[in-house]
Amino acid sequence: MDIGKGYSGKVLVAGATGRTGGWVVRRLLHYGIRVRVLSRSERKARELFGDRVEIAVGRVQAREEVARAVEGCDAVISALGSSAFTGESSPAEVDRDGTILLIDEAAKAGIRHFAMVSSIAVTKWFHPLNLFGGVLSMKLAAENHLRKVFGQKGRSYTIIRPGGLKDGEPLQHRLHVDQGDRIWNGWTNRSDVAELAVLSLWAARAKNLTFEVVSEAEEPQVTLEGCYERLSA
Repeated sequence: MDIGKGYSGKVLVAGATGRTGGWVVRRLLHYGIRVRVLSRSERKARELFGDRVEIAVGRVQAREEVARAVEGCDAVISALGSSAFTGESSPAEVDRDGTILLIDEAAKAGIRHFAMVSSIAVTKWFHPLNLFGGVLSMKLAAENHLRKVFGQKGRSYTIIRPGGLKDGEPLQHRLHVDQGDRIWNGWTNRSDVAELAVLSLWAARAKNLTFEVVSEAEEPQVTLEGCYERLSA
């Protein structure tokens, strides 16, 4: 087990039972970091993570449940993602409103850092992905709110915009990072997205950054922290 640069805080993971969120939890545990997960299903969270994590049962749309989940945590990593066109799991309910509520409650609770998994092409309203409930526009609204709330003194944010998500082990590819939403296609391992989110807890260059990331050639990496060195605040 590697201890993540002496990081001693507790991290709330939202969207932890999804495939990307699951990797976030695993990478946090890899670094010996205390984890609390926000999940609608205690049973599902327990099946995935056993007794290695705290479980806060709740829906991201329920203010009181979210408030209880963030209490006592030092950082939040959000891997929230919609899974339906309409209803409680829609982009409007999850990617926008639920994420915004989580941001607000995290700020009220004194959370110092908030990392969010978003998407490439998020500023392109005409992108085909926006046909699915306007998901990119919903994510952009949450991004803008996060920058406004956590861009203030004493707080920080990191917004990661990956390409299409794939499964695979972390640290097996060289990554290409950019800013300004100039990457239109490409793919990224969920595990590498999770690793970047976890590194943002202690990587000084990760603070208050929004960036895109896709995988390049297969090439084992010792760390992904250098990705942040190639970006500008």
